[in-house]
Amino acid sequence: MNTLSYGLLGLLARRESSGYDLMLRIQPFWQAKHSQIYPLLASMEEKQLLSSHWVQQTDKPDKKIYAITEKGMQKLREWMYQPIAPAVTKDELSLRTFCLWLTEIGIAIDIYEDRRSSYLEKKRYFEQILAGIPEDTREIGSKAFSNYILATKGLMMAETELKWCDWVLGLLKEHQRTAAAKHGE
Repeated sequence: MNTLSYGLLGLLARRESSGYDLMLRIQPFWQAKHSQIYPLLASMEEKQLLSSHWVQQTDKPDKKIYAITEKGMQKLREWMYQPIAPAVTKDELSLRTFCLWLTEIGIAIDIYEDRRSSYLEKKRYFEQILAGIPEDTREIGSKAFSNYILATKGLMMAETELKWCDWVLGLLKEHQRTAAAKHGE
């Protein structure tokens, strides 16, 4: 079992879902594609960690719905007692920042303005989630508490990334102004 498998079980512990819905629901936590998810679902179904049934649909192909079994719940509970693996960082923006000296200032500004828009969208997304979690449901031990602390983490991270992006853009634009003044533009 890999981390993605446990993540899928965790989502199914909350509610039944199709493979496609699971792919959408896991994105805030873990980047995964159909090609990764469906083989794991099949394997976990073989191991009786989850079950499935088909739902007939009109105007669309039938949909397979997955549900966690008691054996799957037990496996998920056991996972909660295992040590957490070190965080893995895969950040293309950091790699591009490392190579920033190779590009023109206008392109650099475009990169950070584009990423700034993305962070702003994330910030709004997490604010919307938090607005939908009533304060009286944010108690330790409830599913809402998990949602609350994860959405707060997402919001804080988006705000930090946004602040950093604004700082970098300030530096780049100041450099652009200084260079333009130097050349009499």
